[in-house]
Amino acid sequence: MSQIKKVVLAYSGGLDTSVILKWLQDTYGCEVITFTADIGQGEELEPARAKAEKFGVKKIYIEDLREEFVRDFVFPMFRANALYEGEYLLGTSIARPLIAKRLVEIARREKADAISHGATGKGNDQVRFELGAYALMPDVKVIAPWREWDLLSRDKLLAYADKHGIPVDYKKRKGEAPYSMDANLLHISYEGGVLEDPAKSPSDDMWRLTAPLHKTPAKPELVEIDFEQGDPVAVNGKKLSPAALLTELNRLGGKHGVGRLDLVENRYVGMKSRGCYETPGGTILLRAHRAIESLTLDREVAHLKDDLMPRYASLIYNGYWWSPERETLQVLIDHTQRNVTGKVMIKLFKGNVIVTSRSSEFSLFDTKIATFDDDGGAYNQADAAGFIKLNALRMRIAGNRASKLAADAKAKTRAKPAGSVKAAKSSAATKPSVAKKATKAAKPR
Repeated sequence: MSQIKKVVLAYSGGLDTSVILKWLQDTYGCEVITFTADIGQGEELEPARAKAEKFGVKKIYIEDLREEFVRDFVFPMFRANALYEGEYLLGTSIARPLIAKRLVEIARREKADAISHGATGKGNDQVRFELGAYALMPDVKVIAPWREWDLLSRDKLLAYADKHGIPVDYKKRKGEAPYSMDANLLHISYEGGVLEDPAKSPSDDMWRLTAPLHKTPAKPELVEIDFEQGDPVAVNGKKLSPAALLTELNRLGGKHGVGRLDLVENRYVGMKSRGCYETPGGTILLRAHRAIESLTLDREVAHLKDDLMPRYASLIYNGYWWSPERETLQVLIDHTQRNVTGKVMIKLFKGNVIVTSRSSEFSLFDTKIATFDDDGGAYNQADAAGFIKLNALRMRIAGNRASKLAADAKAKTRAKPAGSVKAAKSSAATKPSVAKKATKAAKPR
């Protein structure tokens, strides 16, 4: 501990990281530098500055990273159509590598001895923060208070906060904050409270971004999205920056109740966890991106991407954004997006995202070949016979082999009963005489 003189803390200004700030000062006797990232959580960040100043923090970093977050992390991930375990759009996971990146950059600039975060020892975020930090700064020291201190209950945290004059939200003090939430421009996640029982439903007032279906518009809304090389660049004909575009899709999707998810997932540390997620803009973006890819990607390239996607998604979920394997996959994925350019029209209605049209100058859809009308010889249907026979060849060979084996087995079965019948007759012929002798022997004299 005596070697730690200066620490950069990932600081939100909430109860946990406020307690951590004071705990680091008391336990390590070190200078604490706070870093607060604005990645679209929708909260006023200046109160975090005021809290840090109250405890003598001299260097406070509050940075607007919304554009970088969407441009360099969210969009590359959506080029891969990444879904963890088939459902989760990785809203929390994808924010952690950016925070880890800025933590170590500030640590280098300030010549700090360590970095610190508020992730618990049970969750995925500790892995994501630290894998990212070690990848970018191999000799970095990490202080994870939840793995060191004895403040392992809400009551202990509150008592520590009271002792040191740390402001506590009234609802948390009364135990009325039912969920642990994480928010950014891509999503809001909810954990804890009633959600710790997978058999119980969340309350209707939990959701923040999306309207309940009975309160959504009675008429569908059409939305057009423009793509350039795999990334969305405009909504309804209006060019927007990455952060502004995702914000607009969140607004549109939220209005129509799009993007709710209630999921039991497998954490990297080994346990199952139940969480609820709201990702309205991301849900729209995934559907639209797959639609434009369906028009512009070669079949085998599209299928290869789908084969690789679960691996790519797991790398992000487990914290390996900065790993060589994720970066290698990203090169391949980005290469596939060169011609993923065009327009997609979607219809939003009662929680649904329905693709109604797609168009692209790079379209591989050939109407002359695909038509059910006379194609003028563009496609010779007679060619299909040879194609089918060649593709059926291995199955025909296997079928013939199976038929031969079945016939051989039947022939063997027929051959065996011939000898068995004679033996059976012979045996049957002797048994009656034995029986008669036994009967005679049994008669009284």
